[in-house]
Amino acid sequence: MKALLDTNIIIHREASRIINRDIGILFKWLDKANYIKCVHPFTIGEIQKHSDSQIVDTFNVKMKSYEVLNTIAPKDKRVISTSEKHDKTENDRIDTALLNEVYSNRVDILISEDNKIHFKAELLGIPDKVFTIDSFLEKIVSENPSLINYKVLSIRTEYFGNIDINDSFFDSLRENYIGFNDWFSKKSNEQAYVSFNKDKLLAFLYLKKEGKEENYSDISPIFKPKKRLKIGTLKVSLNGVRMGERFMRIIFDNALLYKVDEIYVTIFDIGFETKLLINLLKNWGFHYHGNKGEESVYVRNFTPFFDVDNPKLTYPYLSANKNFFIVPIYPEYHKELFPDSYLKTESLDDFINDEPHRNAISKVFVSRAFPRTMSKGDVLIFYRTAPKGEYAKYKSVITTIGLVENVIDGIKDEKEFILKCRKRSIFTDAQLKDFWDYNPRYRPFIIKLLYMYSFSLGNRLNREKLLNLGIISGSENELRGFKQITKDQFLTIIKETQTHESIIVY
Repeated sequence: MKALLDTNIIIHREASRIINRDIGILFKWLDKANYIKCVHPFTIGEIQKHSDSQIVDTFNVKMKSYEVLNTIAPKDKRVISTSEKHDKTENDRIDTALLNEVYSNRVDILISEDNKIHFKAELLGIPDKVFTIDSFLEKIVSENPSLINYKVLSIRTEYFGNIDINDSFFDSLRENYIGFNDWFSKKSNEQAYVSFNKDKLLAFLYLKKEGKEENYSDISPIFKPKKRLKIGTLKVSLNGVRMGERFMRIIFDNALLYKVDEIYVTIFDIGFETKLLINLLKNWGFHYHGNKGEESVYVRNFTPFFDVDNPKLTYPYLSANKNFFIVPIYPEYHKELFPDSYLKTESLDDFINDEPHRNAISKVFVSRAFPRTMSKGDVLIFYRTAPKGEYAKYKSVITTIGLVENVIDGIKDEKEFILKCRKRSIFTDAQLKDFWDYNPRYRPFIIKLLYMYSFSLGNRLNREKLLNLGIISGSENELRGFKQITKDQFLTIIKETQTHESIIVY
């Protein structure tokens, strides 16, 4: 297998000072999975013109560790058309040349953090061959579980004073922020969210609630008085298990808890690591606001609003004017897909977060059921069925709210089905194959969904309660597929489960 690497990835790998450990992790897994690391002739030309002579010299010495594409693939008409419509600069045209190598099947995959490359990959119909670092690591995790030799422990809060300030995890922050160690020491009595693997720090998040009286005179354009949540520090090591999304959910949960109007972060917009963080923030609705000295300021409006075209941008809000469905799910699948919705009878030791589908906000749900009338923005209430041998009246329970991000039906073959499910499904490739072949007359379909909310343990409604409230009738086949309920029934569920009604946009 051949992996073509974008220019920026090569540059940051061969930088004289490695402050982005994620590049090293990428190269480690490329080697473990036996990928040949390829570079395009255009990439070599770009590197030779780089302003840092040490990078150029280092790359020239290490050329033998890469396979150079000695010829350039002729461009297909579709690639030429895409280039003519979307390429404005020489860099754009070079990016398309790299994409063309994948499109022409001269290499198997392309790894790039450039959003425009991924946009053009969608237009060319090859998004499953073009990866970010994180999505490639996620692919490796899902395809080669035997390669994984670590367990990501559940995220917890920890006092600054108990965290090793000299951990190399913080090196990039020390590099960008003068006085970082002093700032960190002064926070010794405050708490941050952390995740460790065998005492090695993998993720760190510090949040600060700010009131309307906060002084923002050093931000331009100046902030208007509002209640805000500041992301003081956020750093997540890429490891293929979607820790970034899990931390985004923590940020939004805190924003709901504190009832803020905005979330913001200040970032030194330099370096590859920062680019990854900004891309993550943009994917979840943050936009560039202005500057605080040399730092860029990114802001996320958190007042209730719902974007039906891209619900990620307004997560965790949902619309009261869409359709609502109760969706049955077996206990063993529920445990994997919605670990945050665990039951009192389940052990927390079973929920070590070493799988991408557990940490992700965006998930894949596969089904053969009917009806298949869901559309983007519809709301799903997941109904965990009773374990075999237990009384459904008391043991079947609604636990989780999901939001439909996309519905994929009419899938042409098994290969397409597996590719579209692989990275965010709870199933292995072999299980997906069995799922596809189970009944050729009724092939499965896919719901891409956003995990929105877990009902609190003391307020979940079991089958008996749903019957008493008139939300279900009790007929034998009522919950074999997707049961549509009314808006009033949905609002009854919200009231009875004491769910944050602030997440609903009317």
